[in-house]
Amino acid sequence: MPSKEQQHPFYKPLWVRLAIVAVILAWLAFEFYMGAETLWMAIGFGMLIYAVYTFFITWPKDDGKTGG
Repeated sequence: MPSKEQQHPFYKPLWVRLAIVAVILAWLAFEFYMGAETLWMAIGFGMLIYAVYTFFITWPKDDGKTGG
């Protein structure tokens, strides 16, 4: 059963999901570059893992069938 994030039409296009993951990666790279505290790096890493898991690993596969 898809989660609420997976049912929202905003996240349907692949480019939107890729952009979200790219922004999180950029933020994490910035935190690493600036030598930020471990807490913010852990938060960024957790967000990245959650986004990849939600938007790519458990994302419902489109089998090309239409309802109705």
